[in-house]
Order: sequence, then structure tokens, then C-alpha cells
Amino acid sequence: MPRVAILAGGLSHERDVSLRSGRRVAAALRDRGLAVSVLDVDANLVPALERLRPDVVWPLVHGSTGEDGSLQDLLGLLGLPYVGTLAAGCRLASNKPVAKAVLRAARLPTPDYAAFPQSLFREVGAQAVLSAVEAQLAMPLVVKPAGGGSALGVSLVESRDQLPDAMVSCFAYGDVALVETAVAGTEVAVSVVDLGEGPRALPAVEIVTEGPYDYDARYNAGRSEYFVPARLDAEQTRTVGDLAVAVHTTLGLRHLSRTDMILDADGTAWFLDVNVAPGMTETSLFPQAAQAAGDGDDIYVRIVRAAARG
Repeated sequence: MPRVAILAGGLSHERDVSLRSGRRVAAALRDRGLAVSVLDVDANLVPALERLRPDVVWPLVHGSTGEDGSLQDLLGLLGLPYVGTLAAGCRLASNKPVAKAVLRAARLPTPDYAAFPQSLFREVGAQAVLSAVEAQLAMPLVVKPAGGGSALGVSLVESRDQLPDAMVSCFAYGDVALVETAVAGTEVAVSVVDLGEGPRALPAVEIVTEGPYDYDARYNAGRSEYFVPARLDAEQTRTVGDLAVAVHTTLGLRHLSRTDMILDADGTAWFLDVNVAPGMTETSLFPQAAQAAGDGDDIYVRIVRAAARG
């Protein structure tokens, strides 16, 4: 059986979620007989990896270095096989405006958008930028950091006067703001696994939340209600599954991913975001989808084995 090192923690805003994900996957693998070490991403990481020389590394660091390709580059330089997307794909997927541009070029539906670094506001003036946004992008809008996840720094803007505060909140979590048109419809997350036989979509998860699907709603039980499989007909199920697989393939992702989307009243699935290191906590969406597919926690062993094969 492969010896596994799980990387969790790090210094991003999502550290707590990462630690919870790491503990949960480690427990699932140990229950199935694998030798597992859980390592924090700190100054001791490289010496620990060189000492352990695990057969497979599973980076479960959410946000920043865990998903932007840098940690993957380091593991590659150390010659260690790892779970998940290679560095190049991570860079495409983790930068939301870049991912949207690539997917739009592939004719996959994603809402209209613009992206602005904080420096542009200083150079040309905040009022000029916000006026251009208001003139060209229809309300309501969603403002979110171009990197990161867990809905940190995300705001729904329904009127012009809410836009400045939304930008301030966004820039607290990143230097680039993505502003996109909000799409009304059913919020759905579709996980994809690719274990050597081609990518397949797991059952869609429908998310129903009172208020915004923010950090608290994602990770504290009771704020959100999940329907797995989602309450979709056969055609809608195919539509959302096809989009998730197309995103996974177009961005060059590997082993696993999770695509967040909105299914509108006309049956169009709109890409919002993709995660190369999906959360694995008790309330996370990938584990719920795996359970509904009948894979349960055995899927984690199969993912490790796929990574060990290269």
C-alpha cells in the first residue's frame, strides 16, 4: 500500500478548512490500511518530505500556494508524485479571470465579467473604474477575489451604492477583483474524478442557502441545505455533468476537481469557479457527491493509487 503524506494548513485565509480536510482524508485512508502522515506547510515541510520520502503526496492546502501551482512545482522539483492537477493546470484554474477567459474561448458559458487589480484604482481613480463597471455590466453583480476560495471576500451587489464596499471587502482577500454579472438559477456543484479511465462526473450537489452561500454557510452545519443528487431532470443532469467534465478537460486538470455553476431557467449551465483542491470536510461537496455515487470514502484510496501510477 502506498505511503501517503497529506499537506494541510499553510498560511492562507482557508487554513482551518484545510486542516479539517486533511484530518478527514487522513482518517479515511488510515481506516483502509494506508500509512499516512499529515504535514503542515511551513519551514519544516521540505526536510520532513525528504526524510519520509512518501510514495504519494496529497496537497490539501486550499487557496494561495496550495492551488496556484507553486506547491505543485515544489513537489515536482523534489521528485514526489502527488494527487491533483499539475502546476500548469493549477495556474489556469486558480486564477478566476484566466480560467473564465480560457473557457469562454472554448465556447463554454460563463457570465460577463471584468477584472481589476487594486493598483488600477490608484492609477486612474476608483470613481472612473466603478462608473465603467456600472455602465457596462448589468446589476446585480458578484464581486470576488480573483484567487482564493471558500467565498471569502465575495459580495452580491444589487445597487450602485453597494459597489465600493464590495470592492473593499474583496481587496481584503486579494489584489485583483473579479466583477461578474450575477446569474439567477439553481446553484450546483459537480465534482469530477479521473483515475485513468477518463473524467467522469459524480452526482451533482444542489445548494440551497438562506442568505449568501458564504464561508459560514459552507462550513457550519445548518446554514445550508444540500440535495444529492440535485433535484434535476435527466437533461439538466447531463448538462451540468457535461460542463464539469468540459471544464476539467479544457483546463487540463487531473485526478479530481469540483466545478461550481448556476443552472438558469432556460437550462443553460453557467461556469462560476473550479477547484483543483476541493474541500474534504464534513460539510464539503466532493465527499457528499462521492457518497451519492456509491464510492464513499473508498474513492480516496483510488485517487492515491492513481497518483502513485503517475
